Amino acid sequence: MKTRITELLGCEYPLIQGGMAWIAEHTLAAAVSNAGGIGLIAGGSAPIDYLRNQIRLCKENTNKPFGVNIMLMSPNADDLAQLCIDEGVAVVTTGAGNPGKYIPAWKEAGIKVIPVIPSVALARRMEKAGADAVVAEGTESGGHIGENTTMCLVPQVVDALEIPVIAAGGIADGRGVAASFMLGAEGVQIGTRFLASEECQIHHTFKELVVKAKDTDSVVTGRYTGHPCRNIKTKFSKMLANGEKDGSLTPEQFEEVTLGSLRKAVQDGNLEEGSFLCGAIAGMINDIKPCETIVRDIMTQAQELLGR
Repeated sequence: MKTRITELLGCEYPLIQGGMAWIAEHTLAAAVSNAGGIGLIAGGSAPIDYLRNQIRLCKENTNKPFGVNIMLMSPNADDLAQLCIDEGVAVVTTGAGNPGKYIPAWKEAGIKVIPVIPSVALARRMEKAGADAVVAEGTESGGHIGENTTMCLVPQVVDALEIPVIAAGGIADGRGVAASFMLGAEGVQIGTRFLASEECQIHHTFKELVVKAKDTDSVVTGRYTGHPCRNIKTKFSKMLANGEKDGSLTPEQFEEVTLGSLRKAVQDGNLEEGSFLCGAIAGMINDIKPCETIVRDIMTQAQELLGR
């Protein structure tokens, strides 16, 4: 399946693995790249020495292109932006902000720049700033989200831009890929499906929650803080949602309670204090497979559907 995205990134399939904080590390990224997609290492706010090591370990495990996701609101975003140049990273995706000040240096270093955007307005700004492509991410995604749905956002972004668009949010099989292409996208970004992969290093409790999730087991918390996140329903996430709804948790208390909660979910499987960030499509994921099988099955199904 060849598109402008496969040509741009030098990959077999137009599929990018989501840059999920505390989750997307070198093992997962290398596995997705080896399967023909583009794996990502999540920068988050991790120490630069740790991230440098993650990049180098990924290079040891794949000779295929991979990338780094930079959350621009992180305090070390400047250092991580330079690290990507120093380590010769092939692709950078960004979220939670405007990467405009970094783009010239990245482009000069030969890095492909793909911001994640929740609106047409920001997509246009990124194209003018020199982005190579954008990820149009709908509210169905896990983690930090916007309000526009994938079905509504993707075609509007496609119509507004000349650069290629990658669809994200609610995509976990070939039907989602085929639908995204019919909306005008030339690639997809998938996160939640890879939570239930053999190579994903999250706690087994997290994987079990994803596999056992039903279509109604998704909840958004934190809208009143300005940073809404989609989670799997647990006792903890219900407490947050209820506290937001009835006012028993102020925005300040909410931020305090959730500090470090993602790490507690990913590393410890802590159901009492962990935020298990996950997309709304989890109800369709019923098994744990190797990344190679996941990518092959998704793309084979998509090609069959698009060939009809």
